[in-house]
Amino acid sequence: MRKNETSQSENIRALVLESLLMTDKGGKSSDIGNSVLFKYAYLPKVQRAFYTRLFEGVLERQITLDYILDTYSATKTAKMKPAIRQILRMGVYQIKYMDSVPASAAVNEAVKLAVRKGFSSLKGFVNGVLRNVIRQPEKVKWPEEGDAVRFLSVMYSVPEVLAEGILNEYGFDAAKAFFAAMNEPRPVTVRLRGDTNAVKKSLEAEGVSVTKAPCAENAWYLSGFDSLTELAAFRNGGFAVMDAASILCAESAGIKPGDCVLDLCAAPGGKAFYAADIAGESGRVDARDISEKKAALLRENAERLGIKNSDISVHDAAVFDESLAGKYDVVLCDVPCSGYGVMGRKPDIRYRTESFRQPGLVQLQRRILINAARYVKEGGFLSYSTCTVGRYENDDNIDWFLKEYPDFVLESMRQLLPGRDETDGFFMARLAKRGK
Repeated sequence: MRKNETSQSENIRALVLESLLMTDKGGKSSDIGNSVLFKYAYLPKVQRAFYTRLFEGVLERQITLDYILDTYSATKTAKMKPAIRQILRMGVYQIKYMDSVPASAAVNEAVKLAVRKGFSSLKGFVNGVLRNVIRQPEKVKWPEEGDAVRFLSVMYSVPEVLAEGILNEYGFDAAKAFFAAMNEPRPVTVRLRGDTNAVKKSLEAEGVSVTKAPCAENAWYLSGFDSLTELAAFRNGGFAVMDAASILCAESAGIKPGDCVLDLCAAPGGKAFYAADIAGESGRVDARDISEKKAALLRENAERLGIKNSDISVHDAAVFDESLAGKYDVVLCDVPCSGYGVMGRKPDIRYRTESFRQPGLVQLQRRILINAARYVKEGGFLSYSTCTVGRYENDDNIDWFLKEYPDFVLESMRQLLPGRDETDGFFMARLAKRGK
């Protein structure tokens, strides 16, 4: 057995702590978490699940955890040493949100971590704060719903500027449901390909539970597996990982067999390769993205899925390509966005921006949208989409576009909202280009 190959729980907690400290340095939590799990893939499933739950949970509940800690500690979290702050957050998260962890164990392991990181002099502080959290739960005075922004921020761990933005757009009840849904576990959702019954049987033969997702005809939930990439149906291209919202977007784009389709911001390829399946052997999909790294991911997924009718290349969607003008039956335009609709899958997104409204991002979206429109044939379709929920990146862009480009007409538009719809937060609009 290798030195690191151990079942002692404090070593998993040490991995969580180091990962959280990396996020303090500006790392993306999803990248950090995935890289750690890849490196320690030999660990038992239960330990990897513990790592994921604690790492992502602390990130997700950071504002709430700090609110609790600031109630009990004379030294506020903002003034604490980074390692002590993260150790205390981990302790409180286990006490409040992980029923499988005895409260005493959460405290004891936190003290061990403090010593392990060279803070023996602070072990009494760590022990005292966490034991008071256990002994005096009534000491925490939660914000009242009447103070709506503060309530949403603290109870659902989102910055106040984001809480205020969603509150203003959707109202208190919808905002509350939205943020609550963002803090719930997100199921692995896939699109089955080919003979769906055969794919289901293959998955079930490996102990995977396959259940129908409610929002899209070809969306399914998978659970009960250890590693997704080890499943035969994954390796053989039997399914593509896609949320129901992305599946609905591809299905609503107006793609038909034989169509020529362009996906401008295609990585990792979910919608592009669904388009390729719909277009069939007589159709073609050109999938583009801004970097070779993203193009490599597209090629890897295309190979696994056995996609033969696609061409993958590197191109900046914000830069017009004259050679493609008027060539496509359908153009997919899933633009870079704030990503608030997928906070449940990427906990760091909620803390990434300083403002709910980002004018620079909207301007980029409009540049890409203008280029996308110029690639559509007369009588063709333009599909504009984002994985966010703010009107300024969605409805407002469509309203602006229709005023600027009267040769397009809006055929359909839909905003999906977690807490109301059983999907990620997603916006999609289909625009048809008039013929002469």
